[in-house]
Amino acid sequence: MISVNEAKALIANNIQPLLPVKLPLLQAHQHILAEDVFAICDIPAYEQSSMDGYAIRFSEAGIALELNGEMAAGTNAQLTINARQASRIFTGAPLPLGANTVVMQEKTEILNGKLIIQDTNLSAGLNVRNKGAEIKSGALAMEKGNYLSPAALGFLAGIGITEVSVFPMPKVSIILTGKELVQPGETLAFGQVYESNSYSLSAALNQAGINQLAVFEADDDLEVLTTILQKALATSEIVLLTGGVSVGDYDFVLEASARCGIQRVFHKVKQKPGKPLFFGRLNQQYIFGLPGNPSSVLSCFYNYVLPTLAALSGKTNPAKEIEAELSSAYKKSPGLTHFLKGHYQDGKVSILSAQESFRLSTFAQANCLIIIDEEIEQLEQGEVVRIMLLP
Repeated sequence: MISVNEAKALIANNIQPLLPVKLPLLQAHQHILAEDVFAICDIPAYEQSSMDGYAIRFSEAGIALELNGEMAAGTNAQLTINARQASRIFTGAPLPLGANTVVMQEKTEILNGKLIIQDTNLSAGLNVRNKGAEIKSGALAMEKGNYLSPAALGFLAGIGITEVSVFPMPKVSIILTGKELVQPGETLAFGQVYESNSYSLSAALNQAGINQLAVFEADDDLEVLTTILQKALATSEIVLLTGGVSVGDYDFVLEASARCGIQRVFHKVKQKPGKPLFFGRLNQQYIFGLPGNPSSVLSCFYNYVLPTLAALSGKTNPAKEIEAELSSAYKKSPGLTHFLKGHYQDGKVSILSAQESFRLSTFAQANCLIIIDEEIEQLEQGEVVRIMLLP
């Protein structure tokens, strides 16, 4: 067996970011930019009003002005105002030639057919968006490595960008092993259990931005598992298998992986839960054999799979580690790193009940994993520990 740190280092040393792809803006949501983006034109492309009001020459603000036409947003006809003239203008409309200031309509009056300005705080250029105020043509709009949030997509669309080069999210397959599994809603027969790992894993993958996901089921049969694993490898960069990863008579993940040409990087980690964890690779495809118990599955996902997803897609790991003060004492035998379901609040962390690997009830209440290193035997109340905040 290897240590948790050794396992994480081996994974990090074996994975490479996926090659960038071009995506339309809406498909690029939650991705990371793979190259700088530059503006293709000035935005705004013309002097633009930010108010409903009147376009004037600031130098003539103190005299009655004759009204000359109007400019609405979307107009494609240019208008010129001459000396002692003003033009009605609306938000987003181009400024008429000759104008340099917009007066809010609430601060004007029409008297005898002429515009009277009543704004004592008016200044030159007020309520005008200058050409290129958002960005100048050729300027750097967004740097490589930026996360494409909804606001980022809106900004890029607003400057005329239609597609971007991004690091893609990996395609993922989940393979559920075990003939004892039945789907929720079915009647349980003797010896059967409800399958839950696909639900927790699918939700966690969706939260991580994975939108290309396939789920397969495989009985405890070597030939069947090998066939399904080959099918998953044909379409996915990451394959997650649950169960069948130990060394029992019905555990076939290791042998099926070998048959598929997968290179074993490691098997078994000094940790609890999740000791039988398997990691392998086939060229630029990565295979995780997760233990079947639900709590083990999620503990291994957050510690190993989630960082891998982030690294492949150019992201930072969303599961952050911080320090916290332990609310109660804890004792264990040395030799295994423990990942305990915990609840963190205001700098303190509590160890929750029901830590067994087959139980998810407490995991459903947890907002962190408490990391107790393998060499530690006892911790007292108030000691500082590392915790992983769950996304």
